[in-house]
Amino acid sequence: MHILDIFEANPTTFSFEFFPPKTDKASNDLFETMEQFQELQPSFVSVTYGAGGSTRERTHDLIVRIQRETNLTAVSHLTCVCHSEAELAAILDRYAESNIENILALGGDPPRNLPNHDRANDAFQYADQLVRFIRSRSDRAGSRGFGVGVAGFPEGHPGTPNRLREMDNLKRKVDAGADYICTQLFFQNHDFYDFRERCDLAGIKVPILAGIMPITSRETLTRIAELALGARIPARLLRAVERCGDSNDSVAKVGVHWATEQCRDLLDNQARGLHFYTLNRSDATRQIYEYLGVKDSLALARRNGD
Repeated sequence: MHILDIFEANPTTFSFEFFPPKTDKASNDLFETMEQFQELQPSFVSVTYGAGGSTRERTHDLIVRIQRETNLTAVSHLTCVCHSEAELAAILDRYAESNIENILALGGDPPRNLPNHDRANDAFQYADQLVRFIRSRSDRAGSRGFGVGVAGFPEGHPGTPNRLREMDNLKRKVDAGADYICTQLFFQNHDFYDFRERCDLAGIKVPILAGIMPITSRETLTRIAELALGARIPARLLRAVERCGDSNDSVAKVGVHWATEQCRDLLDNQARGLHFYTLNRSDATRQIYEYLGVKDSLALARRNGD
């Protein structure tokens, strides 16, 4: 389903993000996990993207498999890094041929195995250029063209300390043709509300989805530092984790409780959507759904024909 149709049909969206596994076995395990996610009837799922080698191909393969073998709407991440214009065109054509309608366009970072990659060799340096290119290829993706999302950073973009310039850059991405914004993860909702207000002041009117990652173990904290450079973990949350000692079960309970309260407050304050960074596991997200009553609400909406 095209992302614009999803937003039209759902006043609040619920979506999940996965990363491409590194082995065939892990890919099959993830697909089994997706069966559990299907029960939650998300608005869409997205798959992250590695800029080079096998990770890139696994993203493509996973997206196409989701489209072919599930009833989920898949959104593929796509980055500027390590790509010529011809390579990007080929990727988009492959997605169009597989009926993949939605792309999340990102600037991206060089892969770890290519730390000295010269960005000057890439066709595009910035995400707004990629958005514009995707739009130029949209005639290959049906009458609606590709649905395009871009990233937002409630705590500030790590590469743009000047927040006024940051909003100018975001506005360029939206003006280039982005249909929605999906934010980086955050742990304090006032950062999201401030970001949403900054978008409004900048004349950005597209839907803004709030990125949520439940902490499920001490290792997750390290993972967060890797995935979200500069993410602020509140001292109150860190203190709660410290009280758990060596018990990851207790840490997971703290993380689910914190994320649930975040989501409850976001829904009360009319967040347009919640986007869960799952780390390819369903347990925490399923618990949050249960505590929020989201699944029951979706079932009621279906019965009422909404």
